[in-house]
Amino acid sequence: MSFTLEICAASVASCIAAEEGGANRIELCDNLLEGGTTPSYATIAVAREKVKIDIYPIIRPRGGDFLYSDLEFEVMKKDIELCKQLGCNGVVIGMLTAHGRVDKQRCKVLVKLAWPMGVTFHRAFDMTDNPFEALEDIIEIGCERILTSGARNTAIEGASLLKDLVDRADDRIAIMAGSGVRANNIAQLIKTTGIVEYHTTAKAYEDSHMVYRNPNVSMGGIPGVPEYGISLTQKKEVLLIREIAEKTLQENKQ
Repeated sequence: MSFTLEICAASVASCIAAEEGGANRIELCDNLLEGGTTPSYATIAVAREKVKIDIYPIIRPRGGDFLYSDLEFEVMKKDIELCKQLGCNGVVIGMLTAHGRVDKQRCKVLVKLAWPMGVTFHRAFDMTDNPFEALEDIIEIGCERILTSGARNTAIEGASLLKDLVDRADDRIAIMAGSGVRANNIAQLIKTTGIVEYHTTAKAYEDSHMVYRNPNVSMGGIPGVPEYGISLTQKKEVLLIREIAEKTLQENKQ
C-alpha cells in the first residue's frame, strides 16, 4: 500500500506549503488551538484556487464537545453545501450523542448531503465510549476513513489501539493516524501499527514582522503560544515525513 499524507492546514499559505512538500490531501480548518473549526468561505475558495491536491474542510461550527444543537446542525449542513459548490473533494465530520456514541442518524444525513464528495470521520471518534462499536457505526454511515489517535492524546500513546482498529477494520474503512505525528516518530508508528495514512499539521511558529510589540497585552492568553508568532505548515517537515515514511515502507517490504 502507498503512503498517504494529509496536512491539517489553517491557512492558504499552509495549504501551499503542504502541496509543495508532497502532501496528498489537506484538511482545511481554522482555530487549531480548539482542535479545528470550519474555515471561512473565502479561505476555502482561495485555497481551492491555489492548490490542486484534495481539500477536505472540517465541518465543525465550534470548539468543545461534539454534541450539537439543531441550530448547529443546520449550520453544518449549509457549510457542506458550500464546500460542494466551491469544488472541494470531501469534508470532515463527527457528531456524538450525549452518551458518547456516534450520532448515526444525523451523520448519515451529512454523508448523504456531501455526496459525491468523500467524508472523513474526525477525532470525535476518540471521545466515544466504545471505539470498536464506533468503528462499525462509522462504516455503516458510509465514511471512507477515520482520523484517530487511538483514543489517547497522541498517536504514539494510542498505537496499540490503532493497530487493533486496523485489524478490526479489515480494509472496510481506512484508519488514519493523527495527533503528534512528526518526522521523528513516523517510522515507529508505521512499524507498530501498520497504518499507511497519516495526518499532521507539520507546523512551526514563525516570528511576526511586527516591530512594535505591546508587552502588556495578550490577545490569546494561552500559555506556550507566542503572541507574535504565526503558525504555518513547514514544507521541509512535510518533505521529511514523506521521505522517512516511504523509506520505512520500502524496508518493510524487503
